[in-house]
Amino acid sequence: MSPLHDCSDPVDRATGLREADAALRRGELVVLPTDTVYGVGADAFDPEAVARLLRAKGRGRNMPSPVLVGSPGDLDDLVDGLPRYADELMTAFWPGGLTLVARHKPSVTWDLGDTGGTVAVRMPDHPVALELLRLTGPLAVSSANLTGRPSPQDCRAAREMLGDAAAVYLDAGPTPAAVPSSIVDLTGPAPVLVRAGAISTERLREVVPDLRERYS
Repeated sequence: MSPLHDCSDPVDRATGLREADAALRRGELVVLPTDTVYGVGADAFDPEAVARLLRAKGRGRNMPSPVLVGSPGDLDDLVDGLPRYADELMTAFWPGGLTLVARHKPSVTWDLGDTGGTVAVRMPDHPVALELLRLTGPLAVSSANLTGRPSPQDCRAAREMLGDAAAVYLDAGPTPAAVPSSIVDLTGPAPVLVRAGAISTERLREVVPDLRERYS
């Protein structure tokens, strides 16, 4: 059985982060905590690793993986044409429960699934996730569940579903909330709320008053 590291123990946390970093560099998968639910991650720039992630979840290419980053500055090398209000949204809600959809740079060599040239990106508000991201750089991360099963707030629940499909499990206890991130699409002439979630529409509109809702 793949090892599970107790991140409440400083020694085991350091060991787990080191082993997770090494596993990701080998193209393997890692389960990590976020501020919403546990996620299963792969090197975003390794197409075989991302394909392994989708297979582990029983997910098709039509449901591409989002990307987690360790800082807003990571976007400089990943995306093009961010509007002015993107910085305002990141200042207000990152790290936190806001995912932004942007067009990725043509030079970025990754295959996250059928994205149509876009990427959904987020900076999570969890110390273990951020520590890992600062070691590895951007990771393709999706909820650590089998497709159709509940997204886990508990690392052992993720392990029961994914088993040895993930090489390392980082257990930081129950995650703070099962509410998914809010998703805002920045690729059009105005910001569009794709999914309501952890950040309310009202709070988002305090930063971007012209926020539209996809089906309004």
